[in-house]
Amino acid sequence: MKSGLALTQALLRLGPAILPFADAATKELPLGRLMRLSLFQVTVGMAAVLLIGTLNRVMIVELAVPAWIVAVMLSLPLLFAPLRALVGFRSDTHRSVLGWRRVPYIWFGTLLQFGGLAIMPFALLILSGDTTGPLWVGHVAAALAFLLVGAGLHTTQTVGLALATDLAPAHARPKVVALLCAMLLVGMMGSAVLFGLALAHFSPVRLIQVIQGAALVTLVLNGIALWKQEARDPSRTREAAPRPSFSESWHGYAGESTAKRRLVAIGLGTAGFSMQDILLEPYGGQILGLTVGQTTALTAMLAAGGGLGLVAAARWLARGGDPYRVAALGSVIGIIAFSAVVFAAPLASARLFAAGVTLIGVGGGLFAHGTLTASMAKATPEETGLALGAWGAVQATAAGTAIAASGILRDAGAAIAQSGVLGEGMNEPAIGYLIVYHVEIALLFATLVAIGPLVRADARDTGRPEGRRHGSFDPLVNRPT
Repeated sequence: MKSGLALTQALLRLGPAILPFADAATKELPLGRLMRLSLFQVTVGMAAVLLIGTLNRVMIVELAVPAWIVAVMLSLPLLFAPLRALVGFRSDTHRSVLGWRRVPYIWFGTLLQFGGLAIMPFALLILSGDTTGPLWVGHVAAALAFLLVGAGLHTTQTVGLALATDLAPAHARPKVVALLCAMLLVGMMGSAVLFGLALAHFSPVRLIQVIQGAALVTLVLNGIALWKQEARDPSRTREAAPRPSFSESWHGYAGESTAKRRLVAIGLGTAGFSMQDILLEPYGGQILGLTVGQTTALTAMLAAGGGLGLVAAARWLARGGDPYRVAALGSVIGIIAFSAVVFAAPLASARLFAAGVTLIGVGGGLFAHGTLTASMAKATPEETGLALGAWGAVQATAAGTAIAASGILRDAGAAIAQSGVLGEGMNEPAIGYLIVYHVEIALLFATLVAIGPLVRADARDTGRPEGRRHGSFDPLVNRPT
């Protein structure tokens, strides 16, 4: 009997050690409830892969839509990204007869996402010219579909993260953040595989089935995620006190001594890690001669590195680590990673390239977790949505702008190199790519410059020496424990 009890206790202790996010569960937020809540990240990841990956190829190759139209359509969801701060603020101050703040916004975001995906396949078929009606209907319908999906996923993710912050106790939030980011990766990787298999034999009917199936999955998973998560509190949401305006709340948030520098650091770092998103696979194929299967494996390496970075960040922060130091380490690893990618070309080393890609994921995971945790740490309970919305707005806008700029830089750099202006030694196919990677290294160095004063300011605010630690520190409440 005693041996059985000892074995049970040993297994319970072993679980959190093997499963990186098992110890994110708390009495207030059990693991089952937390995993259920994280399903909204799966649907966000699924929508992101569908827009950026699957439909990008389908529209250009199978539907023969002009590339400039595809670029415009795929950029439309980014128009909603700057509004994430406003959405987060509205969820902070929302008043409902039912007593909910977050649930209505997540549900309406889900409905927007569902509606956009529901009409999207028909809009794309009309856009491709497969119709007897006017072509402008396809343009308008496709633009509306992409806008709805973008508005839906930005709303769902912003308010979903705010709800998770509301539910999780302060000491568990770093691990909860890591779990939610990991579930985003799971949604992206799983849906990429499923979409690829489902559309292996393309047909218009199959396209309709896949996209509308994604719409149904979004509705079902987000409904499960929301079930009995937020407690009703009519007294809080029906109080007579006047609510502050968004401009007042934003000035109060941005007026905090480190807020603007933190947002600048988030933008620079996100741009530094994002410019390579559409270039790594072409670089591997064109410059290093990798096969399609080998370049496809790069996505898995990048995701695996990101997961490793999230796990490392969660463990470091759970032990009282400084989120700004975590983000800075991510930037340093990113500089090393892009240097490896750069040297892979002259050395013709696929292994060095693979190592660099994996390290990009590790650095990006550390940076994203550190900056998100720092944003949460500076927010009061009544402005959590605003803080997370500001983080999401800057991150999404910087990522979209960087991805668009990377293509322009790559093409412009290659054209200049091939013209002979840079000399005979620089007339190489890799030059366009290498220019982008060097810009990313410069952005990550600029990120370190922006983060440095934040580490010092955080140390002053907490009364903690910059060089060493005295006792433990909770980065989420900014006080010694």
